Amino acid sequence: MAAASAVRAAGRRSGRLFDIFVADIPWTVSSKELKEYFSQFGSVQRCQLPFDRDTGFHRRYCWIKFSTPQDVQNVFQKDSHILEGAKLALKQQPRRRRSQRRSQSE
Repeated sequence: MAAASAVRAAGRRSGRLFDIFVADIPWTVSSKELKEYFSQFGSVQRCQLPFDRDTGFHRRYCWIKFSTPQDVQNVFQKDSHILEGAKLALKQQPRRRRSQRRSQSE
């Protein structure tokens, strides 16, 4: 629980959420490998790869946060991203503050 509150606090300080949502990640790819792959486009601040408590496997999607908007643009300049033979599905996340997200969901 302490780790989760630290993540929320870091999000409030930065005012940004994650930059990119990545789906269709092969089961065999780890968060370390994802960070290494995306670091070729810029400085990766964080890679969040959620796991399923019941199965112990990751859920085949993650969020990536970069240091600068230019790093994000570098990712989308490449046509396709392939890891271990699987094409990743990427979507750029809008840059919103948490307070904006809360007010839109109400």
